[in-house]
Amino acid sequence: MTTIGFIGLGTMGSPMAANLLRKGFAVAVYNRTPGKADELLKLGASAASSPLEAAAQADVVVTIISNDSAVEEVYYNEQGILAGLKPGRTVIDSSTISPALAKRLAADVAARGGSFLDAPVTGSKDGAIAGTLLFMVGGSKETVEANRDVFLAMGREIVHMGENGSGATAKLGHNAIVGINAAALIEGMAIAAKGGLDMPSFLRVVQGGGAASKQADLKGSKILAGDYSVQFSLALMLKDLKLGSVLSDGLGVPTPMLEAAKSLFQAGQAKGYGEEDLAALARVYEEWIGRRI
Repeated sequence: MTTIGFIGLGTMGSPMAANLLRKGFAVAVYNRTPGKADELLKLGASAASSPLEAAAQADVVVTIISNDSAVEEVYYNEQGILAGLKPGRTVIDSSTISPALAKRLAADVAARGGSFLDAPVTGSKDGAIAGTLLFMVGGSKETVEANRDVFLAMGREIVHMGENGSGATAKLGHNAIVGINAAALIEGMAIAAKGGLDMPSFLRVVQGGGAASKQADLKGSKILAGDYSVQFSLALMLKDLKLGSVLSDGLGVPTPMLEAAKSLFQAGQAKGYGEEDLAALARVYEEWIGRRI
């Protein structure tokens, strides 16, 4: 039986680990915040006291952590993954991080005789729960194929993007589109609301017309209901847009729409909506137009 060391039990990580357990993998879990492993322990997971311990007993290590600095801590500190990693093991990082960090992790895992895949996901919380995530993966194609059963225990599709760092690049490009689409949806809804339109009717027009988008389907009804329970937080969306901005600067790609979306999500963060769903950007527009969307 393949043993998975799973590190990071947040909105996405906890249901991903639960799906591995349901598919028959042995899973040792670790999270920096105590208590988040309780439900997984009931499902049969074992608890690791540190990333080192999780890595030392694992055939495959899976990480999904909030940002670059947290990833660096989990990998590089004295009780980190690299200190416990054995030769021949595979590390799959599903965090959204900079391509530069993904490449550095790949080199350092390889130096210890292991294989590294940067494999961020799309599908949000609902996809993590249902096991329908899409993985965009950078690294050796052979390593991807060798771990196909691990990926498909958590998701429905694996897209190999190329060498290490390409999965991270794909995710930042993808999330630039998500952030821009979400901001465009909310801005259009604000126009309709200020114009006195019936908002459920307007949303039907959006979903049935040229403005149709995944964001309209996922977020439109939540905005109308004022439901900002987290599927993907505003703070994480802003973090990803910032990473995308740095990447695009390095590549020399002009990104005026990304920068506009980043500024809007910064306004949401400044208003205190960071820990709500990214759709809470609508609350900023509601303050601007003086009425509910």
